[in-house]
Amino acid sequence: MKRDILIHPDPRLKKVCAPVPDLSDELRRLADDMLETMYDAPGIGLAAPQIGVLDRLIVLDCVKEDGVPPRPLVMFNPEIIASSDETSVYEEGCLSIPEQYAEVTRPAEVQVRWIDRDGKEQTEGFDGLWATCVQHEIDHLNGKLFIDYIGPMKRQMITRKMQKLKRERARG
Repeated sequence: MKRDILIHPDPRLKKVCAPVPDLSDELRRLADDMLETMYDAPGIGLAAPQIGVLDRLIVLDCVKEDGVPPRPLVMFNPEIIASSDETSVYEEGCLSIPEQYAEVTRPAEVQVRWIDRDGKEQTEGFDGLWATCVQHEIDHLNGKLFIDYIGPMKRQMITRKMQKLKRERARG
């Protein structure tokens, strides 16, 4: 089931999410809903707070090449356990901040540990777009948005655009 994506500014996007204590069928359904919502948007990542659920759950799939099968990842309680000193810069966007982009510098490679949908602990290293995306989504679980990395002037400008968008949608 597709869910509505919250638009910045929304207080739920600035909250630190609680760890998922135990996997349930309800949480697995939530992960499926999040993947459906993400693919429909279309996006490459989505965090639970973006649909108003304050649990430590993210989904991502950064496969963009034609002919390459999708690789949906569901991560409960993801944490970065190591990151490279080397950085990379990507122009990031966010489904909660539609049509706004900014260059963000992050570690180029990260090692992430999480619980998969079967309750098994996983650890994997990510680089390139995957590294940027997983860091961006984990930031959401800590109440941080990509615009928190940019200058205050540009951040205020983007926030004002989002407030206007929300007013227009409310009138809709």
